[in-house]
Amino acid sequence: MNLNANQYSHLTAKERDSLSFPARVVKERGLLMGDVLDFGCGFGKDVEILAKQGIPIEGYDKHYFPEFPEKKFDTILCFYVLNVLLPEEQASVLMEISSLLKPSGKAYFAVRRDLVYEGFRTHRVHQKPTYQTNVVLPFQSIFRNASCEIYEYRHYNQLQKVASTCPFCNPGEDVELIVESGRTFSIFDKYPVNPGHSLIIPKKHVSGYFELNFKEQASCLLMLNQVKKEVQKRFNPEGFNVGINIGEKAGQTVSHVHIHLIPRYEGDVEDPRGGVRGVVPERKNYF
Repeated sequence: MNLNANQYSHLTAKERDSLSFPARVVKERGLLMGDVLDFGCGFGKDVEILAKQGIPIEGYDKHYFPEFPEKKFDTILCFYVLNVLLPEEQASVLMEISSLLKPSGKAYFAVRRDLVYEGFRTHRVHQKPTYQTNVVLPFQSIFRNASCEIYEYRHYNQLQKVASTCPFCNPGEDVELIVESGRTFSIFDKYPVNPGHSLIIPKKHVSGYFELNFKEQASCLLMLNQVKKEVQKRFNPEGFNVGINIGEKAGQTVSHVHIHLIPRYEGDVEDPRGGVRGVVPERKNYF
């Protein structure tokens, strides 16, 4: 997917003099708790108005306020952003927001429900190709009318647990969630091989990677890329191994598919040559 094809997504931002409709809804319901971030804030009008009303709020927008936040937030707003993004871009936004949300925090996504045309079109004012699409999220819907729907997102491990003994279907509330998307989440390995050893886990409970459909596999690989960035930033490793154990004979001990991202460091083993070939130790060498 060529993301550069959607280079004019920011042209959908609108100049306003008043609070946006979804901002009014979440404010009237008392949902603006603690430190607030408006992610994809456009020209920043909601940030300006809410700040004047005493709400501790910051704004981030890739195009208009491009300084990426350095801290985590209790409440994150993301209004009418996903509708103008390609699917891979949408997943990236979900992962970025999940990484900026405190463990007990909540994010609110507003999406349009009045779109009659999906795909690229020529923007009426700017005469540039802009993209729009309908979006349905796998989160709790807290408001819907003919033009707007608002979803509430909480970290996967903070939700009510399912009736299962699988540790990946029921990650503990105290487990640090690295990033999350609609289909996938990632955590640090409970028994790490090296500092930063991470797991990328689809929410769908199946044993093997090849039981996932294409979209679920793609979601895992997109998250693998994002988690690599997070681990690189935190731990600064000098290399990585990526692996999936599929089946008992391949060493799988938890029958819920997961991808291992293992950072590597100078001197962590005597001879690193051969890498993943070491799963069969006597055949690790090339001679």
